[in-house]
Amino acid sequence: MARVYNFSAGPSMLPEEVLKKAAEEMLDYQGSGQSVMEMSHRSKVFDGIIKETEKLFREIMNIPDNYKVLFLQGGASTQFAAIPLNFMNGSGKADYIITGQWAKKAFSEASKYGEARAVASSADKTFSYIPKTKREDFDKDADYVYICMNNTIYGTVYHTIPDTGDIPLIADISSCFLSEPLDVTKFAMVYGGAQKNVAPAGVTICIIREDMLGKARDITPTMLNYKIQADGDSLYNTPPCWNIYITKLVLEWIRDLGGLSAMKERNEKKAKILYDFLDSSKMFHGTVVPEDRSLMNVPFVTGSDELDAKFVKEAAENGFVNIKGHRTVGGMRASIYNAMPIEGVEKLVAFMKKFEEENS
Repeated sequence: MARVYNFSAGPSMLPEEVLKKAAEEMLDYQGSGQSVMEMSHRSKVFDGIIKETEKLFREIMNIPDNYKVLFLQGGASTQFAAIPLNFMNGSGKADYIITGQWAKKAFSEASKYGEARAVASSADKTFSYIPKTKREDFDKDADYVYICMNNTIYGTVYHTIPDTGDIPLIADISSCFLSEPLDVTKFAMVYGGAQKNVAPAGVTICIIREDMLGKARDITPTMLNYKIQADGDSLYNTPPCWNIYITKLVLEWIRDLGGLSAMKERNEKKAKILYDFLDSSKMFHGTVVPEDRSLMNVPFVTGSDELDAKFVKEAAENGFVNIKGHRTVGGMRASIYNAMPIEGVEKLVAFMKKFEEENS
């Protein structure tokens, strides 16, 4: 059976090279006589895997030594509570920029633990843009400022990092993880769920500046305490070993392609193909202001619910799956993460042109 082009927002497609390598090593990882799924997380073999994975992260993302790299469980959504529990303990205040569902959920969770303030929001236009902020917009007493870097549902992204001055900046980078170079030093913490660009769902990577650690309030659950997890080298309990192993394979794939600069070039080429068509089409229209468009998630509509539904159905029949838009936006959404080949976007656009000709 031929593989489909999976435009899902997550879990998303993985590079075929990675899947093939994992298949080759499924029963016997590098002569160990066992699968990574079976081996002890305390074994020398797995110790080599997790250390190599961290080493690759540091090399590819240029992560400084004063940042910890943690491999955690619970998904990115668990961090919505872990972040205020660990960091909202100075003034008890934090500033949030609301640019979509995930930032909104993080803000709501933080409000349980302190004084969370929505500094800016793009809800007035269905999160179709990134609100502009200035340094003076933020509370100088805030323990941190929080943003969602790339908005999976609405297809917006920060092309310019907000200037927060001396206030620590924290970013959810789940949907743009490893898609292009990122200056980690501009952040006190970045984190993301793996199921978009990194690995199967089940591991969350948190990159945290060391001076942020050790501030968790007493009621913080042990499993959500970043200092405890850092001191245990992400091995306080059994980690998601298989997911960490796949992460290593994906990082090797990125390294061999030329790193994040090469990945950005590849992603820009894919996005341009799709956006150029949307900008010229008489039927399909993008929903995001051009200056804030994501390279990863591209929502679009025809303007007709009936036509949208027909397109989604026929697209699936032609091997373009999971292209239906989120219920809060409607229409369609093509998530073109790292593993989506350029050929997949080219074929999608060819299908869209054909659909437009047949339905105009």
